[in-house]
Amino acid sequence: MIKSLADLEKAASEGARNIHPPYLKVMVGAATCGIASGANEVIAAAEESIKLIGNGAVVTRTGCIGMCYEEPLLDILKPGWPRLTYSHVKPEQVAGILEAVKDGKVIKEGLLGKIEEIEDITRNTRNTRYRFPLEKVPQEVAEAEHLFKLPFTDKQQHLAMRNCGIIDPESIEEYIARGGYFGLYEVLTEMEPDEVIDMVDKAGLRGRGGGGFGTGRKWRYCKQTEGYRYVICNADEGDPGAYMDRSLLESDPHSVIEGMLIGAYALESQQGYVYVRAEYPLAMQRLQKAIDDAYAHGLLGEVIFGTEFSFNLRIVKGGGAFVCGESTALMASIEGKPGEPRAKYVHTVEKGLWNQPTVLNNVETWANVPLIINKGADWFASIGTEGSKGTKIFSLVGNVERAGLVEVPMGITLKEIIYDIGGGIPGGKRFKAIQTGGPSGGCIPESLLDLEVDFDTLWEAGSMMGSGGMIVMDEETCMVDVAKFFIEFLKDESCGKCVSCREGLSQMHEILRRITEGEGQESDLDLLEELGKVMQDSSLCALGSSAPNPVLSTLRFFRDEYLAHIREKRCPAAVCTALIHYEINENCTGCTLCAKNCPVHAIAGKVKKLHVIDQDKCIKCGVCQDVCKFDAVTRNTRNTRNTHSSEKPS
Repeated sequence: MIKSLADLEKAASEGARNIHPPYLKVMVGAATCGIASGANEVIAAAEESIKLIGNGAVVTRTGCIGMCYEEPLLDILKPGWPRLTYSHVKPEQVAGILEAVKDGKVIKEGLLGKIEEIEDITRNTRNTRYRFPLEKVPQEVAEAEHLFKLPFTDKQQHLAMRNCGIIDPESIEEYIARGGYFGLYEVLTEMEPDEVIDMVDKAGLRGRGGGGFGTGRKWRYCKQTEGYRYVICNADEGDPGAYMDRSLLESDPHSVIEGMLIGAYALESQQGYVYVRAEYPLAMQRLQKAIDDAYAHGLLGEVIFGTEFSFNLRIVKGGGAFVCGESTALMASIEGKPGEPRAKYVHTVEKGLWNQPTVLNNVETWANVPLIINKGADWFASIGTEGSKGTKIFSLVGNVERAGLVEVPMGITLKEIIYDIGGGIPGGKRFKAIQTGGPSGGCIPESLLDLEVDFDTLWEAGSMMGSGGMIVMDEETCMVDVAKFFIEFLKDESCGKCVSCREGLSQMHEILRRITEGEGQESDLDLLEELGKVMQDSSLCALGSSAPNPVLSTLRFFRDEYLAHIREKRCPAAVCTALIHYEINENCTGCTLCAKNCPVHAIAGKVKKLHVIDQDKCIKCGVCQDVCKFDAVTRNTRNTRNTHSSEKPS
């Protein structure tokens, strides 16, 4: 049990020895991304190999450090050595790597960072990011914190992700060794609830779930309302391609728990909930372990740190409905009702869960709160821009070389994220657009690559921050098809409660379908814009009011593509299947490979003779072009029959 500062410091010392023990330690990234890439097999190989080393050598699991494109990742900590990180590790490589380390050697294959850079680490390691509760951070802990200076990490600043890939997410002692729960102790023993709210407000922390509302302001409004107050963590992350909240819960669940405890003290709340979608089994497992450990150590439950403050926390599983990411729908779901939003003329800070005052923040917001207490409001406010303080985590996915989680200071440009951190577009292709803010976000074109990323500038550009999804698109992307994809997703996820959203999305999808099939009219574009404005003005919740963004932003920046589909019956990116067809040209040698692989038997011809595609049977899957070894299959748009598949978008 942890009842005092001395107990906390004792746990911190134990955790510090675990983070960087006086013997060889092997760490494997074992969040969902790592496990999907084979981390469990690497762990099994490491555990087998470590037996031969002995002398207390151990293998532990860590969370996601963000370099998902390099998984599986294996880290080695050896006394007197800097941290060694290996990428794309295969189980059969592990024994050789560890055997070399045992003999005082380093295998270069797969090693991130150059040997000469690694040798400089011990001389240049510094620990300026976090406040450690003791007088000074032990050098061995500082060394364990170090991340190699790579292009992917160079412009990042891990605040919410401060422990990801560093600690064992199932060890409460390792979290405490990194300063965990010291902020809670300070709050409970030295600060009044209103002082905590003032501090969070002064820091300028805005909600990271999408709305960007001031966290301190939200807390203050709730505190001013009479009633039994609740605090909720929204971990119902439903955006396609987004996995920031999942990774935080898998990698550092105690930071969220501590943030909620601090918020609960400030709000004088005794009950909290974490609403997690059921599709996140590993996140729920590690979060539940963290909650159980917090109870066992006296950090949840009654008289925490011997004070009068008591707080209970439990997980609620969400059924996977996208609309339950909306605050009122989420609260209805917790109450056991259908996940449908309600009008917000009465705010949830006044009447939320069970009609009581409620504060809801997302995973990343809660994870930042302990850091603000530990480092101070001025420190946090010094990072970012005037209107958007601190950092933001993004899941960078799509047509980008280095996909993964990135945490960057507010105000960084899109170009820096895509090219400096993400490594640019694969295959030397041209960047076309980036979609931010999830399915309800907008698509930002190449002309705005120098746009600074913060809440306000993204909104002005017709997009939004959202929870932090970023999908990069290259020149072979059809923006009309992209708009149709997101509208179809939102149509399926709409709760159907209000007419503007339910019918507006259905009609938008039908219009976009007709355009992508060459049946559109120019008047459809005006109708899409009119529909979008009606939905923005009259939808009940943010899902409906923001749903037109993919259409309105692509109409704004890529109107020429819509017109090409309508006027010329042509998809410039050669993506819309109704507007393309495949032909076999004179390069055909009659090898029959295309005919043998065609799934619908649409190709005919004799051996060593020119083959022909039956256009009525062809389903335009492109298999014939993929298997052809002689460049004899051409993908054309409908009315420009000689256009090759490599044609660039107009």
